[in-house]
This record gives sequence, C-alpha cells and structure tokens, in this order.
Amino acid sequence: MPNNTPNPRFTFIDLFAGIGGFHLALHRNNCTCVFASEWDKFARITYEHNFKKLSPLLFEHGNYQGDITHIQANNIPDFDILCAGFPCQAFSIAGKQQGFKDSRGTMFFEIARIIKEKQPKAFFLENVKHFLKHNDGKTFECIKNILTNELGYSFHWKIIKACEFGLPQLRPRLYMVGFKNPTIRFEFPKPVPLKQSMSDIWGGKCSRDIGYTILASGRGKQPEQQRNWSAYYVNGEVRQLTSKQAKKMMGFPNSFSFPVSETQAMKQLGNSVAVNVVEAIAKNVLSALN
Repeated sequence: MPNNTPNPRFTFIDLFAGIGGFHLALHRNNCTCVFASEWDKFARITYEHNFKKLSPLLFEHGNYQGDITHIQANNIPDFDILCAGFPCQAFSIAGKQQGFKDSRGTMFFEIARIIKEKQPKAFFLENVKHFLKHNDGKTFECIKNILTNELGYSFHWKIIKACEFGLPQLRPRLYMVGFKNPTIRFEFPKPVPLKQSMSDIWGGKCSRDIGYTILASGRGKQPEQQRNWSAYYVNGEVRQLTSKQAKKMMGFPNSFSFPVSETQAMKQLGNSVAVNVVEAIAKNVLSALN
C-alpha cells in the first residue's frame, strides 16, 4: 500500500476507524493520519496489523486510541480533515432504527465535540442510506443543523453505491462532506464504469455481475432465501462468500490481511467503508481545499 509521494498534502484523523477504510483511501491521496480511534478489540488488532508499517508515527506517538468518549479533544493533534464512519446500527434498516435513543446513535455528538474544539478545514462522514430518512428525516436535519448553524460548516451529501466506483457490490451509503470555509465549492465525483464483476471476484461464472451489500452478520443462507447476501451461484454451484472475496468487493488490496478469525474478518468487512468510493470523494475534497 505505497504512498505516491513522500510529502503529504493534508493530515486527517480516523474516528470509529474500524479496519481502516478511510485511512487507506486518504493515504492513497497522499494524506497522513495523525490520530485514530476504535474501541472494538478485534478491529483494533486488524487495524494495527495493517497500518503499523504504513503509518508508524501514529502508533509510536500513542495516537491510536480506543473509546472516543474517553478522549479529550485538546489532546488530539491538529489536523485538516476529520473522517468518520460513525456507528450505523442505530440507524440501519437491519437494526431497530432507534437513532439517538440508542447509545451508538449519540456517537455523532462526539464528532461534533471534536470539530468544535479542533476546527478542522473539513469533515468527511459516512453512514447507511436509511440515516437520511430516519425518524421522518428529523435525525438527519438535527445533524445538518449542528454542523451548519452551530459549527458554521458547509454541508454536502449524496447517496452513492459502491458499484458506481468500480466495485461489484451494491452497498448504497450516505456520504457527507463539509468545509470550515462555507464558500468553498464542492462536487461529488462522477461515477465510473465497473472495473470487475462478481465472476472476476470468484474466478468463475457468477449468476450476478454486481454482488449484494456485504453485512456484518447473517451469513450462511442459500441464494433463494430472504436477506441472503453471502451465497452465490458460481459455475452452477452454491458458494458462500469468504473474506478473500469480500475484501476485493470492498476495495481492499490483496496485501490486506486479517490476523483474526474468519467470523471476525467478515464482521469487520461488513462494517467497513467501500474504499474506492471514499478514495474518489477524498480526491475531490482535497481539490476543493486546494
């Protein structure tokens, strides 16, 4: 996972970091991660395993932290861009959609707290598409109001599918971008053709060109079953998705590895961001900042 130039243009922090989808995408755009936070012990193992050589100073300086609620904002190094795929379970259609009634839904306020204290040049957030309509749109409007009226940032949003940026997976997600200078012009990137199909992923003839959205749970069903997302017909036979195929569908390189169980690896991939989409949006964020 090499960097293109030795001199990064911008710095960023990686909140609710998971296994580092944001980290990888912004690193590909020549940015440096100066702080990261992830509380799940298994995700932390995978993150450190893959990024310790890529971003050694992050770990050497003690800036890879756990529970965000225990982090003092003034202890975070200065940075340009705040990245966060904050917990989606509270807003997901797969969950109970409790929103701010669920403790995971209140994690957005930790983001707002850090933005208020650190005043970064930009923020870049991701969540499930149902976040947009949760509680008749009131949840989304609450967050938009905090970011714009209370914190003074611009606000741009769009629902984008992973398959619109070369990955053979549906995975529609809500992406939100804002700038401290609200006069900065920003546009989300235009879709690109599919780079590989599910047949390429499997190395055999798959019944679908674009795969289902990878989830964090509910594996092992048959192709005809409701809510199946992990079973496919390949060369006429039923095959169950493994982390080997799933990481390609998410945009992680072959070199990315999982020092955890297969169950944990699939859970982590299901909770991750689609790297190609984040990379494309990040490129436009950086262009806007320049």
